[in-house]
Amino acid sequence: MPPSRIVNALDNRFEVRNWRNGLAILEAVHPEATDQIIDVLSRFNLYRSYITKPGGRKSQIAQWLDNELSVYGWREKKFDTRIHVDEVEYVSPTHSVDCFKERIALEVEWNNKDPFYDRDLNNFRLLYDLRVIDVGIILTRCDELQDVVDRLGRGDSFGSSTTHMSKLLPRIEGGGGGGCPLIVFGIRSSCYVDQDVPILEPSKARKRKKQ
Repeated sequence: MPPSRIVNALDNRFEVRNWRNGLAILEAVHPEATDQIIDVLSRFNLYRSYITKPGGRKSQIAQWLDNELSVYGWREKKFDTRIHVDEVEYVSPTHSVDCFKERIALEVEWNNKDPFYDRDLNNFRLLYDLRVIDVGIILTRCDELQDVVDRLGRGDSFGSSTTHMSKLLPRIEGGGGGGCPLIVFGIRSSCYVDQDVPILEPSKARKRKKQ
């Protein structure tokens, strides 16, 4: 793989995987979005409370990423997709994307059931085939984090049937994403911080935006 700014900046904290030249497309076609992803992920910390406190509809990790990326204009996005064959219209609904900007779709799968990967990959495939996105990105957890989870007594909630790299990679290698260029970020144990999240953790990105 050619030298990558993303890999150089994030490889010590994330396992970075690349299919169908996803990294090259992202960095060459969307350099500003690349800088934003590097900025946000380089500041990400996996606090103890992200693991020990049960999540609601959306995990604390997803909420943090949503907040940080929203500073740069990333938004949750749902597409109204339809296909016309002659005079017949077929509604082809897609699931909403967690974070979307500049033809880049990013999904966060921290601790869902592993079939959510199938949903995400099928969504990326369809949106790419419809020429809506250039790259699909999934952020999930590396297998090595299981040791941290077990140590914190949460192993039963982060079991083998939940979303982690060993469940995702075979799906991609089996063609689950179709022709869509893909990037996967796996959270490494080096991101872990053995303390609860600060109550009022400042957003550096928001501070820069106000300056």
